[in-house]
Amino acid sequence: MGRILAIDYGSKRVGMAVTDPLKIIASALDTVHSKDVIEYLKKYFQKEEVEAIVVGMPVNLDGADTNNTPQVKGFVKGLKKTFPEMPIHLHDERFTSSMALSTMISGGYSKKDRREKGNIDKISATIILQSFMESKGM
Repeated sequence: MGRILAIDYGSKRVGMAVTDPLKIIASALDTVHSKDVIEYLKKYFQKEEVEAIVVGMPVNLDGADTNNTPQVKGFVKGLKKTFPEMPIHLHDERFTSSMALSTMISGGYSKKDRREKGNIDKISATIILQSFMESKGM
């Protein structure tokens, strides 16, 4: 059984989360620079069986594209070209950053840890993955 990997794509950093092989739990995986994410994924896929990728799609409250939407769409195009056999799902990422910050506060993260943007990106990816799993009844 393969894992599902979620990506919170940003122009500077990319947060990633992954399920366990049974697809029960979503856990933060890593944060990498956006220019390094494809190479990171190639190496990760050699070590772990991944059956699908979920990419957080940024949209405004009204459902319209954000300033970052074209960048994410370009990234998804690159993913499909590099991993043509891999199913790629897009999932609404509205409110994930604010939810990640709330999660960090309630989880007892220090102010220093909350200011570390990479932590927010990983937790955002985890929230995207958990939301995707819930929407699919997993």
